[in-house]
Amino acid sequence: MATEALVSFAVERLGDKLIQEATFLKGVREQVEKLRKDIKAMQCFLEEADKKQEEDVRVRYWVSEIRESVYDGEDIIDMFILNAEAVRRNCFLKRVFKKLMNLYEVGKKIEAIQLSLRDISNRREALGIKNIGEGRSRSAQNQMVQDLRRSSPHAEEHVVVGLEKEADELVEQLIRGGDQRRRVISLVGMGGIGKTTLAKKVYNHTQVLKHFPDCRAWAYVSQYCRPRDVYLQIIKQLVFTSTKDQQVLEKEEKLTEHELGDFLHEHLKKKRYLVVLDDVWSPAGWSCLAKVSSNDPDCLGNVFPDGVKGSRLLLTTRRKDVALHADARSIPQEMQLLSQQKSWDLFRRKAFLDHVDDAETYPPDLEELGKEMVVYCNGLPLAIVVLGGLLSRNMSHTEWRKVHDNINAYLAKEGSQTGVMTVLNLSYIDLPSYLKPCFLHLSLFPEDYVISTRKLLLLWIAEGFVLEKAGQQSMKDAAEVYLNELINRNLIQVVRMSVSAKVMECRVHDFVRELAIAKAREHNFFGANIADSLSPSSSNSSLFSSKCRRQSIIYSDIERYASFEHSTPYLRSLLFFNSGHETCRISQLDFVAKCFKVLRVLDLEGLELESLPSIVGELIHLRYLGLRHTGLKLLPLSIGNLRSLQTLDVNNLKQVPNVIWKIQNMRYLYIEGQEDDIPLKIDTLENLQVLSGITFKQWIQNNSIKLTCLGKLKLEGRYELVEGVEFWKSIAKLRVLKSLYLKASEESSFPSLAMDSCLYLSKLDIKGHMQKLSEIFQFPPNLSQLTLDSCRLDFDPMPILEKLPKLLTLRLRAESYLGMVMHVSANGFPQLKVLQLFELSNVINLNIEKGAMPWLMQLQFNFSTRIFGVDKLPNLVELKLTFFRLPLFMYVGLLIHKGGSDWDRSWTTNRNDASELWLRRKKGLTSKSSTEAVENLALFLKESRAFF
Repeated sequence: MATEALVSFAVERLGDKLIQEATFLKGVREQVEKLRKDIKAMQCFLEEADKKQEEDVRVRYWVSEIRESVYDGEDIIDMFILNAEAVRRNCFLKRVFKKLMNLYEVGKKIEAIQLSLRDISNRREALGIKNIGEGRSRSAQNQMVQDLRRSSPHAEEHVVVGLEKEADELVEQLIRGGDQRRRVISLVGMGGIGKTTLAKKVYNHTQVLKHFPDCRAWAYVSQYCRPRDVYLQIIKQLVFTSTKDQQVLEKEEKLTEHELGDFLHEHLKKKRYLVVLDDVWSPAGWSCLAKVSSNDPDCLGNVFPDGVKGSRLLLTTRRKDVALHADARSIPQEMQLLSQQKSWDLFRRKAFLDHVDDAETYPPDLEELGKEMVVYCNGLPLAIVVLGGLLSRNMSHTEWRKVHDNINAYLAKEGSQTGVMTVLNLSYIDLPSYLKPCFLHLSLFPEDYVISTRKLLLLWIAEGFVLEKAGQQSMKDAAEVYLNELINRNLIQVVRMSVSAKVMECRVHDFVRELAIAKAREHNFFGANIADSLSPSSSNSSLFSSKCRRQSIIYSDIERYASFEHSTPYLRSLLFFNSGHETCRISQLDFVAKCFKVLRVLDLEGLELESLPSIVGELIHLRYLGLRHTGLKLLPLSIGNLRSLQTLDVNNLKQVPNVIWKIQNMRYLYIEGQEDDIPLKIDTLENLQVLSGITFKQWIQNNSIKLTCLGKLKLEGRYELVEGVEFWKSIAKLRVLKSLYLKASEESSFPSLAMDSCLYLSKLDIKGHMQKLSEIFQFPPNLSQLTLDSCRLDFDPMPILEKLPKLLTLRLRAESYLGMVMHVSANGFPQLKVLQLFELSNVINLNIEKGAMPWLMQLQFNFSTRIFGVDKLPNLVELKLTFFRLPLFMYVGLLIHKGGSDWDRSWTTNRNDASELWLRRKKGLTSKSSTEAVENLALFLKESRAFF
């Protein structure tokens, strides 16, 4: 539950303040500790309350009272610390008087909150809210939604668009004779994307009916997985098909869950069966159904026997981890959103019932409105179907215009319990409490905004959504786990991944964002998303509640926002987003520090700033300060007063003020692109985990042994200004350093680098001229990822690099090698999985001997480079060809070329405006088929080159 998580975070923050702000809280320490305990005591009721508030408005109000009391407690203590800091600057007598007054006032306010919490607690039993474990009730509303969504294979959709290819691939996996073991095949995707529709289409497919003639069953599982009910659903379809079986069926219905499971196993073990389990929500749900051992999730379940008859289970789920848990050897089929054309095809079939086959008879005014509304649906089939069904009832322009202008409201209510938002809301309800604030935070980002995952994770940390636990993974790693969980649940979409399969950019589907906004407002999580469309007559009071905690400003007239009379003193997060239409300028930022004194997050990325006022240094609660791409050249010295700051993200400064050493809580420091190489002390930052942009000269002037938490380091500038041996000794002292990026300036160069003392280094990026490539014994012994960029090497680097025993990823980019031929010998790169050759304009040939790169899965290179030996790479599953200035007819030719039929092809355009042809090996090929696939790929490349 979101409130439960927010309360939990508040308890942790109060505990942290008692430690970190001991000096300021000395006079009220006991009261703060008592308040923390009172708030913590309320946590035990919140999980039970969450189940009830969906259907009981009184409970919902009760939960909101707890939330507001917790917020009030945080506000009082933060303001007290702020005032205590200000009092320190007064004369002695005035300081003593103000301190006494502050202590008295905060004491009275804390006492009032404690009384309020006591009153809230006393009303708990009247509302029927029990402690955790005393009773678990299921929301009647949620149960009704589940009942209405109960699927049946017989209610097959007559209008199915855009699933032909997916259906063919799925049928092939179900009936393929090459693999006779029982397999679990999964359809994965967000709510409303068409998983059940595709499963029905395949379940009733002619070839599937023929392959599984007498042993097929369909069972609906739902969030509330009840194995006994599922077993009975299956048994009724497989065993008791006639009226004479009715008495036996009544007897079977009296059996226990385990007895039914055993009965089903006995019935299935000698048959070839197909069982569809629709809407499985969790790995635990699958294990419970299949009776899989929790100690060995890869073992086969004893309810659905293995055998060697080619049996199949087909799962539909919103979570990828469910699919992998059910069968780690099968690749989940991830459902994709519909293209714009397919979206329109589906809509017109639903909306224009009388004109399906004659596009020219559509009323042109309705067609125009319809296409605009389809764009809003963003390829989600459920939204398109609901919208089309709604509009098919009334073909008047007035009615269509009304829906067009209020489309979100109509989609939310249409279909009642089976509407778009209701279906998506099930995914929110299923989230564990620690993920709900992270999901609500997504509501702050603009529509269709591409989110940097690095930034997103740091924002979650600054907000306090990720708790630090002693002896466990770092907060950034924990935040990344949270992100991947939301991706696996199909609530976040991946936009771009790194070569090492880390998510670099993501976005949120429009309807998922609308759900996040609705839930965020419900939980008073944020106050407003303020956009360009504000009318001049909009009143300030209507925009900003005094209780507002977060605001995101998504419009270009920042000066206008600055001129508002702000009445949100307890604002914690303020994010600005450039609308992208023009440069956003703001001349004065004083209002931020004057109006929002307890800010934790301030993100000004993309705004053009004339200066950062020194008053910003008074934001002593600030944890995140984002100043990237603002045009700032100088930071005020008062930046050193931000003692709570965890993240400073700024680039292209003229110089960084030498006060950063004062910020003891700093964890993530990004200062790339400094113009002046002046001294910068950072060795006092014992909590620092990421340091990006410090110069070689600045680095060597610090004692690196004190940076005991530093895991990622990026150095820039002139390498020759430091002594090589001393430099590498300083790097070797970093016991937890895993990632190192060295970037030499254009007038500088690297000699041969002796890195063998860096025992813990796994990732190394080197950008800049290298006089000579290091010998194999000079590389870090545990190196798994290496990138060489603009190194201008004269000799083939492969004979050295192929001997790195643990290398998994190798990227050679932008003239890192100036020769014409590269050669990989037999047994070279024994563990390499990814090889990327990009912008090596001189390289004509890459020769790969048999036995080289036996585990290579991904290969990327320019089309101008000839690769010999692709057919000797048995595990290759993905190949990317890069083209520069490729004529249109060549695009078409490569797409329609018949070679490489085992490979799917698609085009993309990268950030350098180069065209990329992706070839991905089709899923589910046998070992023999895989060998044939790479041989066909080699032939395809050869014929394509000859053709062009």
